[in-house]
Order: sequence, then structure tokens, then C-alpha cells
Amino acid sequence: MKRLIALLLVGFAAIAAATPALAADYESFRTNDEANNIDVFKSASPSVVYITNSRMVRRSVFNLNPQEIPQGSGSGFIWDKRGYVVTNFHVIQNASRVTVTLQDGTAWDARVVGAEPDKDLAVLHIEAPAEQLSPVALGDSSLLEVGRKVIAIGNPFGLDTTLTVGVVSALGREINSVTRRQIRDVIQTDAAINPGNSGGPLLNSLGQLVGVNTAIYSPSGASSGIGFAIPVNTVKKIVPELIEFGRVQTPTLGISLFPPQYADYYRNRWRIEGVIVLDVLPGGSPEREGMRGLAETNRGIVLGDVIVEVDGVAVANEDDLLTVLESKEAGDIVEVVTLRDNARGQYQIELQATRQ
Repeated sequence: MKRLIALLLVGFAAIAAATPALAADYESFRTNDEANNIDVFKSASPSVVYITNSRMVRRSVFNLNPQEIPQGSGSGFIWDKRGYVVTNFHVIQNASRVTVTLQDGTAWDARVVGAEPDKDLAVLHIEAPAEQLSPVALGDSSLLEVGRKVIAIGNPFGLDTTLTVGVVSALGREINSVTRRQIRDVIQTDAAINPGNSGGPLLNSLGQLVGVNTAIYSPSGASSGIGFAIPVNTVKKIVPELIEFGRVQTPTLGISLFPPQYADYYRNRWRIEGVIVLDVLPGGSPEREGMRGLAETNRGIVLGDVIVEVDGVAVANEDDLLTVLESKEAGDIVEVVTLRDNARGQYQIELQATRQ
């Protein structure tokens, strides 16, 4: 019995002696993946900002003094040293006031510089000193593959600077924007994205921006392992235009169209497929080429041209048409194929600059 007690005491003494060594070893030990996560977080988190917005509302019809009511929050990231910040459009939609809080805790009133609701992107500007700003490093989303590790940093549920890790689950997804237009080539990830992560960065293992977290698929509203991010290659095209012009410079055909919800109604009513030309704007190529919009006669509304193809690409609706035009510039000549009275028409149309 004495021998057993002695052995147990020796064992306890050995464990006690080893515990500090184990603690010291863990403090310095990191797996390669842990070390990468830590490095990415340290390098990229100073670029991530917390965005809150509020709206001026009247409490009642009898109260003429509007009050500022908190409306929501989200994430964003610093684009450059000039003070431009990128986030989702839906994070700042309908806001009367937007505040950007940096990682150092300083809060700045933000001005909305430009927005592209069709892609759920917006650019803000803050008057913070350049030395307080740490722009995110830009990557290339075309290099992503399914299975690649990605890291999301944001402010889920208002909890600041939260990191989640996952992989690219799929590429080339499509989701609907707030305008009902499809956002194409979206990245799907299982990195946990929750309310408040919207507008925050999705990063690769080098800490480079590869996407902007924008939506989750979840019946409960919380992360279910299916999140979506707008690819950085789309962001790199749109953000400079928003900074310079306040809007995306997608050229136009020189015609007016139905809003999508009405266009769908009339397509179904008339059992057609394509883009209905509502009207032809004066002075443009469509007018000179003889394209026609809707006409009101004693028989009722008569269809004019319905666009079914642009530069060899089939066009079934307004979303298809805008997708084709996004790859063009003002001054380009495109071949537009239409149907009118069951006859095909071909037009050479010079694209016009977006009207400011």
C-alpha cells in the first residue's frame, strides 16, 4: 500500500512539473493553418469597419419634429487612403445618416458617394486622416477554386471584428439584388456569415480581398453554412466608377424600357420572350434606324420591336440585356435583332453614354 501511494505521489509530481512546460509549448505552438489564420486576421482586420445607419422619422402625424432612429448595422472595408469605404448597398439603403467606426474606435460621419443597387454595392467617404486608414489588399477572384480556404471578417450581430473560416463551396452562383436583378458569378462559402457581416470582406489565405459578403441562405436568418459574396473582380470594375461618377457607367441603347415587374407582366400577357421596347428616345441610333416602341391605336396598345438578341447573345429579359451592355462602352456598335409583327429586324446601334 505504501509503495502504491509513493508511486501515485511521484506521478502527480511529474504531471505538476510538466504542466508549465506544456503551457509554454502551447503558447509558442501553432499549426500551419492556425498561423495563417492569425496572420490574415492581424493584417486584414485594421481594414474592416463597423457601419451603423439611422433614419429620420416622425413619431406621429401630430409631431412635426423628426427623430433619428437606429435602422441597422453592417460591415465594410477601407478601399484606399483617401477615405473611401466599400459596403453593401442594402446596409445603407434609405439611411439618413451613416457612421463608420474604425478599428481604433474612432467614429466618422460618412457621405454616400455612389451606389449600384443592381450589384448591391455602395461607396462611402469619411474625412479620416490617411495615417488612420489601412486599405484592404485586392486579390483576383478568377483564381479561386472550390475547396480553397476563405476567411470572413465582420461584425455579426454587432460583435466587432469577428473572424470565421471556411472554404469556397461553389463558384458561378446567381443571387437576386434588392432591385431583382441577378448578380452573377457569385462565390458560395461555408464560412459563417450572419446578419451584420454584410459588406465585410471575404479574404484568401494571403489576406487579399476576393469577395464582399452579401447574403446568406437560411430559413432562420442565421448562418446555415451557405453564404454568398460578390467577387472582387466585379468590385474592382464598379468601385472606381462609383467614386468618379456616383453611378455605374453602363451604356444604353437609346430606348426606354418597362420596369422589370411590369415587363414580366406584359411578357406573360402577350406570351412573348424578349425585351419590349417601350419607346425610342429622340436623336439616337434606334430612331434613325427605324426601331419602334409601343403605339396606342384605336385597337389598343400595339407592340413595336421586341429585342431578342444583341451581338449574337440571346436576350430573354431586361436582366439579360443589361448583362450584355455591362461589357460594352459608349460609342460601341452592336447588332440588335428584334421581332415585330412576327418579322425579324436587324439594327446597327451605337451605344450612348449613361445620362447623368
